[in-house]
Amino acid sequence: MNFRRGRQREEPEINFIPLIDVMLVILIFLMATTTYSKFAELKINLPTATSEKQESKPLEIEVAITSGGGYALNGQRINYTGPENLAAELRKLANGQEPVVVINADGNSNHQSVINVMEAARMAGYGRLTFATQTPQ
Repeated sequence: MNFRRGRQREEPEINFIPLIDVMLVILIFLMATTTYSKFAELKINLPTATSEKQESKPLEIEVAITSGGGYALNGQRINYTGPENLAAELRKLANGQEPVVVINADGNSNHQSVINVMEAARMAGYGRLTFATQTPQ
């Protein structure tokens, strides 16, 4: 039974008005919740000082660590038996001064090897440590 004889079937339409309303609400929400970073620039006038150059350079002890775990103090290879041995070698090179221990480790060296040098410097009583790096080319 066909009750709609004279009528043609209407094609369905997509109503875009509710879609636009939802998009506007989302846009307002995003604009309200977005944080904008502000770059504040401080104008600081740094004080100047006139002083003489430091004539005496602090004593530096370079500790090189190879990728295989070998150690060298100021270019001289040493046999590592423990942090106590390395601390004694550091004290010999320091001659009673407070040196700066420069750790120059290979990129593939063991993490424990670097920690051993830090422990030896602590045992020797030296708190000034630095790491040597190279700039990328």
